Amino acid sequence: MNSGIFVGRVAHRRKAPFRHELAYRTFSLLVDLDELEELADGSRWFSNNRWNLLSVHDRDHGARDGTSMRTWIHEQLRLAGIELPGGRIEVLLYPRMLGYQFNPLTVWFCRVADGSLAAVLYEIHNTFGHSHSHLVPVEGREPHRHSFGKEFHVSPFFDREGDYTFTLRPPGERFSISIGYTTTTEDRLTATMVGARHEFTDRNLLTAFVTHPLLTLKVISAIHWHALRILMKGGRYHRVPGPPQVPVRIESMVAQP
Repeated sequence: MNSGIFVGRVAHRRKAPFRHELAYRTFSLLVDLDELEELADGSRWFSNNRWNLLSVHDRDHGARDGTSMRTWIHEQLRLAGIELPGGRIEVLLYPRMLGYQFNPLTVWFCRVADGSLAAVLYEIHNTFGHSHSHLVPVEGREPHRHSFGKEFHVSPFFDREGDYTFTLRPPGERFSISIGYTTTTEDRLTATMVGARHEFTDRNLLTAFVTHPLLTLKVISAIHWHALRILMKGGRYHRVPGPPQVPVRIESMVAQP
């Protein structure tokens, strides 16, 4: 199976206008969309579009209106002129846990028939119910580096100026992603996520749930707790604008060497 469970760690380091750090243990599911129904049918603890200990719902990702994840991603690829003959699509995400879900970042890996990457889609969510995505064609060897302008309001303590640089090692036995956020005058933030693969089995799902209880609730709670700490340190609160008018930006650039 291409699907798996990635257990690891997330860390954020704010560098400007003052320093603030956080880190916590986490796990994510890597779901091959071709295997999703089989995973749900064969698992006691995992479901698709139904309540369970762990579940994946179409309305949490992509169009977020109930459109199937498969339909949505293929439409984005069509609009970008990217074809995947004989290929597959994998999605790295936080599942719903006991019905609750929050995904700061969902990563879609779009592969051609030989398993190599043709494109990556970074789907970013904020705590205000908005989302925005960047679809990036991929070329070259790992690690893949993608840079693009910041258009989406994520943290209320940063404005929307500046640029992101994503450094990605796609899932194999391990996975890692590093996100740097900079402006013309300062290096503001580095966020990292790393994980090691475990087999997608009921036993491993239950182990992940027990060792990371109420993970998605902890993620949203940690975000608000650290927001309070940043505010107490003197962080400047920026009012929340609406999301970008174009929900998915197709980036023309390819991976940097």
